[in-house]
Amino acid sequence: MRTRINYVVRGEKAVFCAADRDASYWPPDPHDVTIYDVRPIADRLSFDRNGFVLLDEPSAVTDFRDPAAIEAVYLPEIVALVRRLTGAEKVITFGTMLRSDSNDTADGGLPAHGAHVDYGDFTVRETVHNMLGPDEAEHWLRRRYMLINLWRPTRTVERTPLALCDASTVRQQDLFDSEVRGGLGDPDRPSLWGYNLAYDAGHRWYYAPQMQPHEIYAFKLFDSDRGRVQLTAHTAFDDPTAPADAAPRHSIEVRTISFMPEA
Repeated sequence: MRTRINYVVRGEKAVFCAADRDASYWPPDPHDVTIYDVRPIADRLSFDRNGFVLLDEPSAVTDFRDPAAIEAVYLPEIVALVRRLTGAEKVITFGTMLRSDSNDTADGGLPAHGAHVDYGDFTVRETVHNMLGPDEAEHWLRRRYMLINLWRPTRTVERTPLALCDASTVRQQDLFDSEVRGGLGDPDRPSLWGYNLAYDAGHRWYYAPQMQPHEIYAFKLFDSDRGRVQLTAHTAFDDPTAPADAAPRHSIEVRTISFMPEA
């Protein structure tokens, strides 16, 4: 389909205020692009070549609004999935977020309509230090490590789907620094640091029409191995084929940092 994606103006450093979006400095550079149906090629996607995969991965969780079910069931499911995908020796989770574009959702829980990569190496390393402490953090950070987002709709997606950009089509010079203030549902959280994407005609975008709750995206936000694709840009977008009475989009995302076995 053809639709519009908000890129950032090339050369601009943006400040995204997640809990108060009107306070952001995020100069948009909108472009009409083609977004392709990912399902016909889903079995040919490679995590290290394209930066993302679409998986049929049902969850045992029936109520994603139940924090106890997320902690006891969903996060272990996610850790097991990332281990299978990557062969990681250790996986930690953080940044679990429920999102919706319903009218009663506060800014911090809305989808992001701008092509971006959540976080880069600085925030990955800072998060590992905060979660594990300096000694254990440095032990694991000597390995290859990856930041991976696991994104699942909790209802069939009728509007505001997620689009992913094939990471093999993105050049380093297309990415510009982003400061995220008040992110991950915490308006008082210190700044997180990632990237926004500037337009290039060579970018290739994908989405899953009418994505189902048994499906999940796993996409790589950072990889310490510079020999692999490192940064997968993504964005919510307005689906021009969605009916006027389409139900709001509801989704859950979990960020993971995985550490590979020593070579």
